[in-house]
Amino acid sequence: MSLPASLSQHIIRRPQRIALLAHIAEQGSITRAAKSAGLSYKAAWDAIDELNNLAQKPLVERSVGGKGGGGAKLTAEGERVLRLYQRLQVLQAEVLGSDEAASDFNLLGRLMLRTSARNQLHGQVIAIEQHGRNDLVRLQLAGGLTLDAQITHDSTQRLELETGVEVVALIKAGWLELLAPEGSATTGHNCMSGTVDAILDADDGPSEVRIVLPNGQVLCALAQPDALDAIGAARGQAIQVQFAPSNVLLGTPV
Repeated sequence: MSLPASLSQHIIRRPQRIALLAHIAEQGSITRAAKSAGLSYKAAWDAIDELNNLAQKPLVERSVGGKGGGGAKLTAEGERVLRLYQRLQVLQAEVLGSDEAASDFNLLGRLMLRTSARNQLHGQVIAIEQHGRNDLVRLQLAGGLTLDAQITHDSTQRLELETGVEVVALIKAGWLELLAPEGSATTGHNCMSGTVDAILDADDGPSEVRIVLPNGQVLCALAQPDALDAIGAARGQAIQVQFAPSNVLLGTPV
């Protein structure tokens, strides 16, 4: 099985995050792997969430009960991706044998897109419905989950979207709204059920809430503490997250 195009591009653009997999395999702990990689614990988990979301299967799984709240290990898919990354390192050393080649490679890296959106979900287009100047693009995510994105028809054509095309859905954390498990979603919005994995309080401003979806992908939302109290949000509790299709940006690998 080949890698999703979005993850393949990520390996090329962000090799330092793939290298984190090697530290996890060696250390068996996110805390120790983060320290070994020179990252904060939060930055390490953000990287893992992004990798898991872009892959068709989770690359890292968390175990409960170890020191510091539990350990972590690579899944079979994570081990496969790590082997591919190590092969890429060998090929890169062979290709970039001169300063000129290395300079050209760095130029390509600068030309590739980076995004500030916290939520990046890999999916495949399964339907496109035209509504005037806009299109409603339905994506299938891992585990059978779906989401809708509303983009202009011109954007659909520019991205060459059609059924079967792989894309990355980008959703800013501030665009997600949290609902109680029994809450009613806004008509026409995407609504997904999940479990609160962590609530990271900020000294000044909204808290960051990590929600694990049934397929293992993770969404990050921002919410004020009083809003979280109102819906009874707590670690390990069920929760819903909704967002408008117009707040979903789509990208295709270059």
